[in-house]
Amino acid sequence: MIDIVASGVLFDMDGTLVDSTAVVEATWTRFGATHGVDPSEILAFSHGRQAIDTVQRFLPDLSLDEQRAIAAGLVAEESASSEGIVEIPGAAAFVDRLLDQGVPVALVTSAPRDLAVGRMAAAGVSLPTAFVPSEDAARGKPHPDGYLQGASLLGVPVEDCVAFEDAPAGLEAAIASGATTLVVGDLDHPVTARLQRVTSFDGVEVVREGSAFRIRG
Repeated sequence: MIDIVASGVLFDMDGTLVDSTAVVEATWTRFGATHGVDPSEILAFSHGRQAIDTVQRFLPDLSLDEQRAIAAGLVAEESASSEGIVEIPGAAAFVDRLLDQGVPVALVTSAPRDLAVGRMAAAGVSLPTAFVPSEDAARGKPHPDGYLQGASLLGVPVEDCVAFEDAPAGLEAAIASGATTLVVGDLDHPVTARLQRVTSFDGVEVVREGSAFRIRG
């Protein structure tokens, strides 16, 4: 059960609002096969992070230009496919409930702008006006920059926001920003200790309370 009062909402995308597992795993598995890296190690590190951070982690000896070129190719590969992309259960309706009630909502994602726009559309989830893609954050998750910027776009103090996240790097970023942080899904990790959790957005209610609102379910 969750019961939180806040003034703004900050959402991660992949694994939080959108299930893009099939595309992401296929792309990074091919990357691992090409470069002789165990795909399971790549996937364990990459979730919630920008592509360039993962490339630099596993191909540290390449030049920065080479790393950037590989990362751009991976993003292009992911952007070219929307097969299997669906909403996390109840996500589309939950986002719409928030927006319909005038709740300030921002999307904070490690995906580049075009990729994020395409995935949200493919999953049928409304894209908030406030939007922080990877190229707009000074540093990627687990740094808190994206969440701080998202709260700034909303005009809401970050400590008055609730952040929904599913991956360790993203959870670390949200916690570091000062936002109240909720886990989406069944991640079992030290960072999830004592955090409230939703396994889906089905049945999660939004109730206005003056200038704030209550999320419960």
